[in-house]
Amino acid sequence: MANLFAQVLERNGLGTKDRMAMYDLYNRYYCSCDFNRFSRDLQEKDFVILLRNSSGKLCGFTTLMVIEFEYNGDRKIALFSGDTIIHHDYWGTQVLSLSWCRLAGFIKSQNPDTPLYWFLIVKGYRTYRYLPLFAKTFYPTRRSRTPQDIQAMMDLLAARKFGDAYIPEKGTVQFENSQGHLNGMWADIPEHVSSHPDVLFFLEKNPGYINGDELVCFTELNESNLRSHALRAFKEAVAS
Repeated sequence: MANLFAQVLERNGLGTKDRMAMYDLYNRYYCSCDFNRFSRDLQEKDFVILLRNSSGKLCGFTTLMVIEFEYNGDRKIALFSGDTIIHHDYWGTQVLSLSWCRLAGFIKSQNPDTPLYWFLIVKGYRTYRYLPLFAKTFYPTRRSRTPQDIQAMMDLLAARKFGDAYIPEKGTVQFENSQGHLNGMWADIPEHVSSHPDVLFFLEKNPGYINGDELVCFTELNESNLRSHALRAFKEAVAS
């Protein structure tokens, strides 16, 4: 697999060419999202991580919003992941996740005494299957019930971000019209993973994923909760 190189930018540092390349890549894998909608979503983010190959071609990206909130009178920070795409030729590469963890670690280093969380909405089983590789505890999960305080923070953030589109009793975000859902073959679940317990759990919790419904997920970002390569990248940034 050819190497990819990560570039972290504040969203204001994105040029028009990169914005168009991001949309073109997104549009290859997702339906029901025009450029204006994509641009509005991008405009609310704080950071962008771009992945390029050795020729400089954009092969992946993710966007990130920093959300400050209070729960039970305590200040907390959540990192909300927006659109995330990697060209399928590079599936399996860890460059994006490592860069994301370094960015999370940097944000933690600026706020060392403030709890930091990852708040994301999951369109597909591939992203959901990444969570147990990334963190020791995350929610929702087949492994345990979601603690009351964690669920309350998930509900607070999802309602704040998505309003009436968030269905708390289901834990999903359901738009009246899809804001982007997996395109054709990319929505199919291969037979070799169709019986995996985490895939079955994701389908149980988010049966409408194929129409664009998104499962609200949540995990704390700290050294005691992260696994392997995620932990190393996070710690490097916190210590720097």
